[in-house]
Amino acid sequence: MSILFSCKQQEKNKVSDENASINKISPVEKGEVHVLTKSMEFIAADTLLAGWNTFIYENQSTEVHFILLDKYPEGKTVANTKAEVIPPFDEGMKLIMEGDMDNAVAAFGKLPEWFHQIKFCGGTGFISPKHTTQSTVYLEPGRYAMECYVKMFNGEWHTSHGMIKEFMVSDKTTTLSQPKPTATIDISSTAGIILKDSLSQGKQIIETNFLDQKAYEHFVGHDINLVKYEDNASMDSLLLWMNWMNPRGLRSPSPEGFTFLGGMNNLSAGDKGYFEADLVPGNYVIISEVPEADTKKLMYTFTIK
Repeated sequence: MSILFSCKQQEKNKVSDENASINKISPVEKGEVHVLTKSMEFIAADTLLAGWNTFIYENQSTEVHFILLDKYPEGKTVANTKAEVIPPFDEGMKLIMEGDMDNAVAAFGKLPEWFHQIKFCGGTGFISPKHTTQSTVYLEPGRYAMECYVKMFNGEWHTSHGMIKEFMVSDKTTTLSQPKPTATIDISSTAGIILKDSLSQGKQIIETNFLDQKAYEHFVGHDINLVKYEDNASMDSLLLWMNWMNPRGLRSPSPEGFTFLGGMNNLSAGDKGYFEADLVPGNYVIISEVPEADTKKLMYTFTIK
């Protein structure tokens, strides 16, 4: 009897030790990336692991934000962005606000050549104040930045006020597996946004397939944003707001009647990512942050009963 008891106790201790070992795995090792914004900052880890990572972004601020993940070309850092990229965008935006589009375009022409070598690696869609969103992307080792270029009430970029954070992705990989989706969205510059499955009430894990990608007239590509809207909301106001080259575009306050619920930021052609959504009854639109999204077929409305 004592031998049997001893064996059972050893087995119990073994299971306990294994559970303790699992619990010692850090959130970063699990691929859990917690990001917090209280005002105009990203509070997050400085080093992440390669592989699948889920970004859990909590927006505690009073303005709409997003996370765009930039993978830098070799030898470039956030310091280069602050010195060589943000100034032309600041100058160009100031000229747009003054109605001088010709000189604004000339200002954007001062962007360095390496800016066009940045690889956009997803992130989150727009997220309204006091909301949290979750998205999952695959990261290769290298130097990255997370940024938000929504604009303040005076038209100045959030990036110019601190919403850009550098981080490294190491060679070590996370333990996170690729999510299993409940629905799939294909997106391309030719076919636009195609929802391949019906969406229903409740939690959804939505796979986003970027069949192609291109730089539009606002210098970046297409993305996916999930937005809930009220019956009396003006879709025209949303379309104008989603074009940062419009003086009122991406500018605080965001258009009335719309709640931004996340999505998937720019990915390269052939890449895929995932985002979560808890759908309740109401009207929704999936829309890209590009000029005239409706004419580009980068806008899709649906209703959850």
